[in-house]
Amino acid sequence: MFLLGLDLGTGSVKALLMSETGTVLGEASAPYPVNAPHPGWAESSPEEWWEAVGKAVREAVGSRGAEVMALGLSGQMHGVVLSDASGHPLRPAMLWADTRSREQLDAYRRLDETLRRSLANPPAVGMAGPSLLWLRDHEPETYEAARWALQPKDWLRLRLTGEAAAEPSDASATLLYDLEDDDWSTEIVGALGLRTDFLAPLVGSADAAGILTREAAGHLALPDGLPVAAGAADTAAAILGSGLRGPGLPQLTVGTGGQIVALRDRPAPDPRERIHLYRTAWEKPGRFYSMAAIQNAGLALEWARKVLGATWEDVYREAFDAPPGADDLLFLPYLSGERTPRFDPDARGAWVGLGLGHERGHLLRAALEGVAFALREGLEALEATGICAPELRLAGGGTTEESWRQLLADVLGRPLRLLPDSAAASASARGAAILAGLASGIYETPEDILALAPELQQTMLPGSDSSLYEIPYSRFRELYPRLYG
Repeated sequence: MFLLGLDLGTGSVKALLMSETGTVLGEASAPYPVNAPHPGWAESSPEEWWEAVGKAVREAVGSRGAEVMALGLSGQMHGVVLSDASGHPLRPAMLWADTRSREQLDAYRRLDETLRRSLANPPAVGMAGPSLLWLRDHEPETYEAARWALQPKDWLRLRLTGEAAAEPSDASATLLYDLEDDDWSTEIVGALGLRTDFLAPLVGSADAAGILTREAAGHLALPDGLPVAAGAADTAAAILGSGLRGPGLPQLTVGTGGQIVALRDRPAPDPRERIHLYRTAWEKPGRFYSMAAIQNAGLALEWARKVLGATWEDVYREAFDAPPGADDLLFLPYLSGERTPRFDPDARGAWVGLGLGHERGHLLRAALEGVAFALREGLEALEATGICAPELRLAGGGTTEESWRQLLADVLGRPLRLLPDSAAASASARGAAILAGLASGIYETPEDILALAPELQQTMLPGSDSSLYEIPYSRFRELYPRLYG
């Protein structure tokens, strides 16, 4: 009796086959491009997602297809897919990294203050609400022709089941959702002048939202009729998959972006609008979570690696041959604007302090440190809302290198409790598989889910270099207002 989790990421999809006891039996991923036809745009082809999903599932499942009992979904947050009733996309998907909707944020600033507060989140480009406003203003024919406006994994579920639905963990991150009422906000949608009819009906993240159609089953080489869980946003799925349970120890995940999340029993919006507040995928661990969202983590490191012509082996070897502080070289990682704590789509990156004595290793070290400094700013913003973080859990596929983990512990100045590499890299896909188990009745209680939690490994303690980062961090914090203030 096996469960299948699909995690539709920004640049690739991951398929994970899991036994009901939590043992991973197969994993595979398949890539697809992110396109930027104009500066500041970030788009993907849903049809390329679909082809990649078929490839990844067939490879992960192999000959075990007949034993799969249910599917669950996880996916990148904030994006928008406009489709017809059958799920045919009418244009490329707009992704979370897209910054073209700057002017549309003015519509949110004009909202009545009570309506603004009900969002419990700061307006930001790349989220579904502003992206839909841009589509309405710039592509009105496509906007009006759409039957559904869906988040990425919800579009995938429509393609799998033939039924359109949304669920709270993704919907709460659209800037079209009332956190207190826990539902789409028809008031906000109406005040913005957006359509309400193409927002899909909400179902619980852990509920079955349809069954696998014969056509989709053929594409995946699975039996038709399998229940498909509504699924969750990737961060909410990772909370389940990594075993984060109840308010308490926050979790840091480093991938394309960086997220620091902490569960809450009740909504607690940040009055200074530095962090996000979203719904979890399952209420038993906690109904809400606060999140400091760093847009430029692995995204910025991969850019620096490519621009400097380095392999990842080069990055870690040369960067850690350079001293802490990179001989006074600083890196602002804001290559695609930034969210926490700035919420500035126009922020840009820079190496500052270059001199003749700097070599490639210094630039690479400064890039790693700049991302770590940005994460520290995010953590401090989260703590300012009442979250206590004497230590952090560390997850995410972008933190498997030990020297990078040590740098993070040193810059953050607190112990990092490490998830196993396999669980850290696949937390969202594991969470999707767990939601499949809940939707199919294989799991029913918090104890069932707790038994699946991966064991934390060793703790990475701040080392002797930790104090050396205080002055560079202070200089880093001064850079943004000096350059963009």
